[in-house]
Amino acid sequence: MHIDSGSAAVADRAAAADVLTLGVEEEFLLLDLGTGENLPVADAVVAALPARLRAQSRLEFRRSMVELVSLVCTDLSDLHGQLGGLRRAAAAVAAEAGARLVAVGATPVAEPDRSVPDQPRYRAIARRYGAVASDPAVCGCHVHVGVPDRDLAVRVCHHLRDWLPVVQALTANSPLYAGRDTGYASWRSVQLDRWPSAGPTPVFASAADYDDTVAAMITSGVILDPSMVYWYARPSPRYPTVEVRVGDVCPTAADTVVVAALVRALVATVLGDIRAGRAAPRTRDCLVAAAHWHAAHEGMAGTLVDLRHGVPRPAWDLVDELLLTVAPALDRHGDLDRTVSGLARLCREGTGAARQRHVHRGTGDLHAVLADLAGQTVSDARPRAAVDDTAAPTPDRMVRECDRPRA
Repeated sequence: MHIDSGSAAVADRAAAADVLTLGVEEEFLLLDLGTGENLPVADAVVAALPARLRAQSRLEFRRSMVELVSLVCTDLSDLHGQLGGLRRAAAAVAAEAGARLVAVGATPVAEPDRSVPDQPRYRAIARRYGAVASDPAVCGCHVHVGVPDRDLAVRVCHHLRDWLPVVQALTANSPLYAGRDTGYASWRSVQLDRWPSAGPTPVFASAADYDDTVAAMITSGVILDPSMVYWYARPSPRYPTVEVRVGDVCPTAADTVVVAALVRALVATVLGDIRAGRAAPRTRDCLVAAAHWHAAHEGMAGTLVDLRHGVPRPAWDLVDELLLTVAPALDRHGDLDRTVSGLARLCREGTGAARQRHVHRGTGDLHAVLADLAGQTVSDARPRAAVDDTAAPTPDRMVRECDRPRA
């Protein structure tokens, strides 16, 4: 998320209006659609971006990856416009470098060149983590929500734990690996589990306790710096935000907007719980981790673990309950109609993983899957700002009115 003087002004206006600020980081692969393989041309792509957008891009741990970062905003239309513009600009310069920009959570075929950008930090990570660091590239979507008090940010992360497997399932977009279906909706999640600092956010007594724990991890050599904390939610090491980083990168900017709206509403809702003195659920870490494994495996295709009761539930039923839980916060931010209609669309069309499998079943051609993903990446389909009350499902009947042909 890009912070500048304009972003500070946005934050000031948001605070005055009791609206939480929002920012998104999206990671993308650069693919050769002829072979399906990753292409190490990120340096050329970033260098060729227009100067005003180059500041909103980053080289990532693989030379076949590029990260695009929104400015701080409060309005979903603004966010959608930013994300779509960044995607289309990067796709255009990627094409000039002989690659296609593709929003997919994990390397679908192969990554022959696994070299890292020539930066001291990336070289140190490659040396320290060996074969884990040489895993093929994975791409996530990180949503930042403004929470300026770090003690409060740590407490927010605790309250989010029981709902993040649902967010993970909604974003699942990486069923393919080494040219085959893995049987998982999010193979990215499986790969990331190999890193020592990934997984559900632990429970801390305070921001000082969080910082002491991260410092101990650095001293022990388990991680090299605070940015290597890959927990599913964390106080950002760079910005005054809670960063939710559980999701695969979404196929379209419209999908990302729905996820970002849900995450902001979740953070706003748990902030209200904290201020009302309601304690975070005390769910065992092993159960939270198991729920995330289940979400990575199933996506939205079957059940998810309802961590509040320790039982499996139909995935879309849990989405309905999440939506009901955060509906007041969505309404306060002006996001309710758009989010409901966006979730209903996801329910009809399927998650990214389901869309990939649908194309593959219909064509038997992996290249058709990747071409479809490349098209979705730059799709300009915009979420509707409002919908006709007679046509739009309300939060409590969103799933019942959805045909659900795919998960």
